[in-house]
Amino acid sequence: MKVASFLFGGLMAAAALTSPARAQVTYNAPGGLAALQQKFVDLRFGMFIHYNIPTYMDQDWADPEASPSLFNPGKLDCNQWAKAAKAAHMSYGCLTTKHHSGFCIWDTRTTDYNVMHSPLKRDVVREYVNAFRAQGLKTCLYYSILDTHHQLRPGHITRQHIEMIKAQLTELLTNYGEITALIIDGWDAPWSRIAYDVVPFEEIYTLIKSLQPNCIVMDLNSAKYPAEALFYTDIKSYEQGAGQHISTTTNKLPALSCLPLQSSWFWKSDFPTTPVKDPKMLVNEDIVPYNKIYDNFILNVAPNRDGLIDDNALAALNEIGRLWKNDGPVAQVPPTEAPIISPNLAKKQPANSSWSDDMNISDFGNDDNFNTTWNSNPTVKKPWYEVSFEKDQSFNAIVITEEKANIGRYRLEYFQNGAWHLLVQGDKKDRVKIHRFNRVWGEKVRILIDQFDTPPAIAEFGVYDERK
Repeated sequence: MKVASFLFGGLMAAAALTSPARAQVTYNAPGGLAALQQKFVDLRFGMFIHYNIPTYMDQDWADPEASPSLFNPGKLDCNQWAKAAKAAHMSYGCLTTKHHSGFCIWDTRTTDYNVMHSPLKRDVVREYVNAFRAQGLKTCLYYSILDTHHQLRPGHITRQHIEMIKAQLTELLTNYGEITALIIDGWDAPWSRIAYDVVPFEEIYTLIKSLQPNCIVMDLNSAKYPAEALFYTDIKSYEQGAGQHISTTTNKLPALSCLPLQSSWFWKSDFPTTPVKDPKMLVNEDIVPYNKIYDNFILNVAPNRDGLIDDNALAALNEIGRLWKNDGPVAQVPPTEAPIISPNLAKKQPANSSWSDDMNISDFGNDDNFNTTWNSNPTVKKPWYEVSFEKDQSFNAIVITEEKANIGRYRLEYFQNGAWHLLVQGDKKDRVKIHRFNRVWGEKVRILIDQFDTPPAIAEFGVYDERK
């Protein structure tokens, strides 16, 4: 069942229901994004629920051609999940509506690769949201951009794929009431390689906010982007099992850390007899310290093939509830810049600079890799770095990410009609320097560095034309 099997009639009809105007995301205004970030962090602790067709394969990554007939729980009970979350003093749940192999566990019109074509023939998303709300818990959803069943992967992505994503998200954000947060996976990850300009992040983000303005959009992209700013996400996320660990001393961003209670995300046949993680350790090493640094901790609990949480996992959740109580809102999250959500216009465009050594030439300053840098030669007293466009380009934001925060005073200029024009005179000491301004047009943009502590090293020079 490949791309040809998309149910395009229903897909396009669903997309047509929501042809949103450009949504403006207000940040610091009352009720704006900053307030939503605070509310999410204030939730403190939640239940991640990896339950989908991989549950029936002893795998975390399912065969994309696995038959829907495999999805056949005999005792599915989302009320049991919700009561277990409540017992642990969790505030919300988050269910895997579609994982990387593309199987949808809701009643979707976009594809027949879904739960209604399985022996269960029940909308699991509907049962989940009803059960968690009945316990007074918030509901979040997980959704994978990578979809190997429908060939939504690098080198194969078409406009129909993007319309399918939009139609599926429209269903999830229209038919199931208020969704507190949408956790997106498989986008701009090293293993998925789906760039934000191939499946356009800003277009999808704008759609989500037009459907549910109060829904936090969270992309699991921490591995690539610097810890000092929000790139393509409303909340900075850390997958601890993948080696992503939040700093307990320097973090100042609204954040999420995730970890499975069992040995992996989806249920495995040895789970009922294998010890789960120690509840005392989870409380003392995850929930308590992370809550102190603006970090919401989400613990994955994997239901078994009957659709139930195993007894050993239930016992652990009860013990967490005995050891830890939810004391409500955490400390105020420090003010931060609004997320970058637009494509980087400077990415891999022709770059030039003052003198640099061969291994750190200008190309490394806009290669979409924060681990490589343009380094100014130590003898240069007035370094500069420049990016050119093929033609006049509109933009209204520039982000300079240094390897370390060394640049002091600097100027940003743009080239238009044969002359350079001053855009920003800056002195931000942050490693990530974000500047937003009224839209201008230019053929080139550059940074002139007037003062620095050690020779400048720029990891990424970003230029953006944000929707406003």
